[in-house]
Amino acid sequence: MRREPITHYSAPARILHWLTAILVLVAFIYAPGGSEQRIYSAARDFDRQLHETIGLCVLALVVVRVLWRALDRHPEPPPAARWMRLAAGVMQVALYVLLFAIPLTAISGAWLEGHALTLLGGATIPPALAESHALGARIAEIHTWLGDAIIWLAGAHAAAGLFHHYVLKDGVLRSMLPGRSADVR
Repeated sequence: MRREPITHYSAPARILHWLTAILVLVAFIYAPGGSEQRIYSAARDFDRQLHETIGLCVLALVVVRVLWRALDRHPEPPPAARWMRLAAGVMQVALYVLLFAIPLTAISGAWLEGHALTLLGGATIPPALAESHALGARIAEIHTWLGDAIIWLAGAHAAAGLFHHYVLKDGVLRSMLPGRSADVR
């Protein structure tokens, strides 16, 4: 039996996509940044806890997204030039790699520096790695670079979606828009 082609991502896929995007942006905004002393200062405690809580939520969401993507049907991409298909594939892989790498570098960097993860509400996750402060500091620096990279790539991803919508008019953006707005022209 032949299945009808679908034109939109499923509601769970769209929810996971937009929730991930929002959480990444909020985590970026609330990143305490700066030196280790500044990040772990009492004055930045709320921002750090919020950032760490959101980071763990992003990690959990991306695991769910990958599992859902493996099980869910999704629209076939529209006909496009080979370079555009390649660029879209590279962008998608890069974003998924960053969605895993950013929280994992944050966790490992903090633990190697000897810091527990402290979540909103005061829950802590003690270091599960032997302390190696210099290595932890290097990994924390990589975490910062990766955080900047995902914002740039997400911006390029959004720009590509707008290009598809306003220039190519091929339905790619509409296929991922939430709710009834997915049918808006």
